[in-house]
Amino acid sequence: MKSRDKKLIVGGVIIALIIAVLAPFLASSNPDGLESTAEKVMPNPETEPVIKSPLPDYTIPGLGKEGEVLSLVLGTIIVLIIAYGISVALKTGK
Repeated sequence: MKSRDKKLIVGGVIIALIIAVLAPFLASSNPDGLESTAEKVMPNPETEPVIKSPLPDYTIPGLGKEGEVLSLVLGTIIVLIIAYGISVALKTGK
């Protein structure tokens, strides 16, 4: 991997983490378009999930805004690790 590519990847990871930290403070607490429409169309849009999420509603229960930031940072890191693993698997498969 070229040095320029590494710098681009590191820059992308830093930007993703900055967005994950700032998102809880910038996002609206009011329902967005999709959730608002679901409430209007369906009588009970919130149903019991088949599998309980470890980070429900993008937060860690009991931690407030810090829980939201931690949840988003953890989610971002997990997605980046999965994407990296898939890319390595595809690269070695050739």
